Amino acid sequence: MTPELLIGSITLFVLAIFLGFELITKVPAMLHTPLMSGANAISGISVVGALIGANVIFNGLDTNTSGILAFIAIVLAMINVIGGFAVTNRMLNMIAGKKKGN
Repeated sequence: MTPELLIGSITLFVLAIFLGFELITKVPAMLHTPLMSGANAISGISVVGALIGANVIFNGLDTNTSGILAFIAIVLAMINVIGGFAVTNRMLNMIAGKKKGN
């Protein structure tokens, strides 16, 4: 990896962090549930990509390392998916409880 490519990648990563923070802080409370559902869908896509990555055989590269990284990616994405659905379900139950109480 060349220094220019590394600097460009780090710059893109930092800009993505700032953009993500700004977007999340500007979202009204009523839109957090749909936003969480969208994040769960993206994490589900990450799980599928990691499963495909776990099955890929790299020519000349250490397949044990790629398998370990794919396993870690699957675990982290699944934690995000399950946690996101739990939070979304809890939020929807809170909203439904308020409607029933009226």
